[in-house]
Amino acid sequence: MEALIPVINKLQDVFNTVGADIIQLPQIAVVGTQSSGKSSVLESLVGKDLLPRGTGIVTRRPLILQLVHVDPEDRRKTCEENDPNAWKNGRLYKGVDGEEWGKFLHTKHKIYTNFDEIRQEIENETERISGNNKGISDEPIQLKIFSPHVVNLTLVDLPGITKVPVGDQPKDIELQIRELILKYISNPNCIILAVTAANTDMATSEALKVAREVDPDGRRTLAVVTKLDLMDAGTDAMDVLMGRVIPVKLGLIGVVNRSQLDINNKKNVADSIRDEHAFLQKKYPSLAARNGTKYLARTLNRLLMHHIRDCLPELKTRINVLAAQYQSLLSSYGEPVEDMSSTLLQLITKFATEYCNTIEGTAKYIETTELCGGARICYIFHETFGRTLESVDSLGGLTTIDVLTAIRNATGPRPALFVPEVSFELLVKRQVKRLEEPSLRCVELVHEEMQRIIQHCSNYSTQELLRFPKLHDAIVEVVTSLLRKRLPVTNEMVHNLVAIELAYINTKHPDFADACGLMNNNIEEQRRNRMRELPSAVPRDKSVLPTEQPPGEGDGPMVCRGKMAGGAQGEQEGGTGTWRGMLKKGEEGQGEDKMKAQSPQKGHAVNLLDVRVPVARKLSAREQRDCEVIERLIKSYFLIVRKNIQDSVPKAVMQFLVNHVKDSLQSELVGQLYKPALLEDLLTESEDMAQRRNEAADMLKALQKASQVIAEIRETHLW
Repeated sequence: MEALIPVINKLQDVFNTVGADIIQLPQIAVVGTQSSGKSSVLESLVGKDLLPRGTGIVTRRPLILQLVHVDPEDRRKTCEENDPNAWKNGRLYKGVDGEEWGKFLHTKHKIYTNFDEIRQEIENETERISGNNKGISDEPIQLKIFSPHVVNLTLVDLPGITKVPVGDQPKDIELQIRELILKYISNPNCIILAVTAANTDMATSEALKVAREVDPDGRRTLAVVTKLDLMDAGTDAMDVLMGRVIPVKLGLIGVVNRSQLDINNKKNVADSIRDEHAFLQKKYPSLAARNGTKYLARTLNRLLMHHIRDCLPELKTRINVLAAQYQSLLSSYGEPVEDMSSTLLQLITKFATEYCNTIEGTAKYIETTELCGGARICYIFHETFGRTLESVDSLGGLTTIDVLTAIRNATGPRPALFVPEVSFELLVKRQVKRLEEPSLRCVELVHEEMQRIIQHCSNYSTQELLRFPKLHDAIVEVVTSLLRKRLPVTNEMVHNLVAIELAYINTKHPDFADACGLMNNNIEEQRRNRMRELPSAVPRDKSVLPTEQPPGEGDGPMVCRGKMAGGAQGEQEGGTGTWRGMLKKGEEGQGEDKMKAQSPQKGHAVNLLDVRVPVARKLSAREQRDCEVIERLIKSYFLIVRKNIQDSVPKAVMQFLVNHVKDSLQSELVGQLYKPALLEDLLTESEDMAQRRNEAADMLKALQKASQVIAEIRETHLW
């Protein structure tokens, strides 16, 4: 199972190279307040002085410290894995002891055999990213230490918890550090190493408090008590080390750090560990075997191995899933352009095909949340346009007075014995004209939907167009221009359809003749009923009554007019036929005083302009019948025309707009865009898309390499 930690170290190298946090690898994060002894604990585990020292905040970037145990006989192989030319060039990487060296990820293959140089490089790299104003950064520094004196571990040294900003630190430094710590320890695959000084109260430990927030059960928290030798005289940490004060499930280990004087005097770590062992044997003899730096290293190694073993199956699945996702993402970005002519032609053809398929309803990325394309055009034709036409009243905007006025205007100066046919034609044209506006609005709605299809194809159907913004804009401009050119032609055709209906009022239309004949029968029956009820009103001279006309030539409005003409009876009732009848009806209901006021006085000339024609008055029976005839004829003929318009306008829109665009779209795009002079400019890829493709390619390589690393682990290594 020792092979598991090097595997995790390899994975850490792979993903840190691409700067990704998508994989939560098992590791140990060191948490504690400033000056609690975190750096001393890490140096004791390494056995070397390699971390920066000083007052205030020193660790300002996360330090991923990978400890790699190497045997002396395997040192050549390990050197060549990290630097293929190392052994050939005579570099044996011999440090102070001749067996240990370090290596940073950001310096590639450079080897550090002097640990003072490692400390200086950490300081330089920290200032390069975080600056020299005591600010912090979440970008980690990765350092590998190869030594035969260490156990395989992966540790993360985090900035110390602070409360009050010092010097030129930002005012929210406490919040920044807290968020950085939580980012690492919130990883469920992370073991938390909570460091607390023994000369402080454990109940006030900030490290344990932060650990409890993300690990309330304490299943992945290990507590370390430092500075056991600095406790007040007469006190000890027996209760703390026994877990009686604050119990920790993974355990609580005490260590003794080097003092600042020891560091100044260059006391090496090996001597410090021997002194630590002697102190524990003297002060805590019963607990010496379960405390100290060596025991801490072995415990961390054991915990990390078991933790990796538990996390490995889920980690393997996660890597495989992400690899498949990034492979799909990279495919959607497309391959780099090699043959510009072929690529441009393919993109134009694909866009034109998807545009036509969206209209036909066979597009791959068709909408499921709302109507689009051809389905929306169909809805416009049969729902929006159809209901709008049905809502247009055949007599809308036409009052009885308007009908009566039209009848009078059509008679001219002569009194009319019959209802004039001209009045019907004038009024029905006025009503048919009202169908033009909704018809043109139908064309406008279809045109808007054709514009929406362009955006739909750009966003969902042809993802490759997002790579080439200039080509995308050019295609949109060409299609928009084509639609713009077809709009006036279609509007003109729809206008002509209405004009055709207005040009000739076909009173011989079969549907109109049937409706007129049925209406004549109803009116004739009403007239006979009226004659039976009023026998005294029937004139003796029957020659003045309307005679029955034979069917055929007399059908149509003239039949209605002849059968409904009041004749002499209408004149007796005061119809519209004579001026005397109008005056007689106008004089009825007027008071004597009002009549005197309107009548000319003696000795004065009569001014006809002063004689007002009564408008708001009760219509006579003949006037009512005349208006009723015209209204029924208008309604009957209007329904015929509306049916024709409802059928012909969608056909015209399809022919002159939709089908024309479908048939000529690809040829229009090729003619406008497929030119050698435009190739390079149109296929200029956006910088953002190129960057995203490179990032996706790098991440895919990292995931594939990580999958290979995990695949090398045999199942026997887990047990």
